[in-house]
Amino acid sequence: MSHTEILLIKPVEGLGAEGDQVKVRAGYARNFLLPQQIGVTITASNRKQVEALKQRRANREGQELDGAKALGALIEKANIAIAMKTGEGGRLFGSVTSNDLHDKLVAAGINVEKKRIHLAAPVKALGKHEATVKLHAEVTVTLSFDVVSENPLVSSGEAQK
Repeated sequence: MSHTEILLIKPVEGLGAEGDQVKVRAGYARNFLLPQQIGVTITASNRKQVEALKQRRANREGQELDGAKALGALIEKANIAIAMKTGEGGRLFGSVTSNDLHDKLVAAGINVEKKRIHLAAPVKALGKHEATVKLHAEVTVTLSFDVVSENPLVSSGEAQK
């Protein structure tokens, strides 16, 4: 099979980012990368584009990293409390999932994609818990949150009245 060298203009997941020179099958380049204007064949004149693309990529990655660090600082400062229905002995009905955390973060004005929030397992107990939020390849923060009872506990003295 024949291969051809392509200069990527746009990032392609699993292949590379803009400015990368990749070797792909000729059919993939001819039928997908070139018509979609995702890549161009490498020629002497295109080599000048490589430096411009690499500079644009470095700027974009720098901006993404700065944005991720700023968002990470907001997440670490966030005070999240999730109220859940409980039964006898403080046992939860259901569990707290990453969807619940995402909803609380959005309500607090912090926009994070759901897929970036990772819980080791769904939370099924009251108290303080932690989740990791992977914002960037270099930025991972810990989100601390409290799971509290939606129905307040009634002491035995008040229940008799």
